[in-house]
Amino acid sequence: MTDAAAPRPAMRRTIPPQVVGLSSLVAFFLSMELLIQTGVINRFIVPPPSDIIGSFGRVIVEENVFGRFLLTLSECLIAGVLLTVVGVGGGVLMHRFKLLQQACETWVAAMASAPIVLMYPLFLVIFGRSMWTMIMMGFVAALPPVILKTLEGLSSTRKVLVNVGRSFNLTPSQQFWKILFPAALPTIFVGIRLGLIFALINIVGVEFLINFGGLGQLINELAERYDLPGTYAAICFVILVSILFFMTLEKIERWLRPFD
Repeated sequence: MTDAAAPRPAMRRTIPPQVVGLSSLVAFFLSMELLIQTGVINRFIVPPPSDIIGSFGRVIVEENVFGRFLLTLSECLIAGVLLTVVGVGGGVLMHRFKLLQQACETWVAAMASAPIVLMYPLFLVIFGRSMWTMIMMGFVAALPPVILKTLEGLSSTRKVLVNVGRSFNLTPSQQFWKILFPAALPTIFVGIRLGLIFALINIVGVEFLINFGGLGQLINELAERYDLPGTYAAICFVILVSILFFMTLEKIERWLRPFD
């Protein structure tokens, strides 16, 4: 039998990951709706997804959700810029000066596990009851992972790449920008992603605690009214902020690493 006459294997149809993800989400919400409507889950603790979806219009119209959304988004954006500049710069300095790394790395790691949100009264005294309290709380809480991941990325650069740079007689500055920094970019972006998660959690948490502006205040107000569908709808807007940040960061990473 010739190759032309041989039977061809059946073509496998692959399902796009987006379809699988969306289908799983819809299935989860339908399951929750069924469990709540049948009384398996108490609707006074978890409202039905249909009630949450129905409350979106009311929350948008009555609660100025877009103004609060933009305030929380701007606070996270400012904190993200600060932690990127200071965190990456701090990691580079610790990699450059080994004495500084030996002196501070343990403290930075300890700071990463500390409940920074409990320091909000001190930040209120320093910055007053303003958006800068939220920004600085998010910045300080998110700083350690960015520093540590930057240091990890620079330290784990393959020695063969460093030796190639030395063989071309690159200056320390050229070696950093042409070898060390590009090699460390994937790990640095992991640190920035972790930092943005910590920043968002702390910013919304402090907004909730001091009842000042943003989506955190909205969640607080709706929870005090025992408006459970509205509360969960406001939490969905917080998730939307996180999605926007991660999509933006992914585009920036692709722009900085076009050939990967």
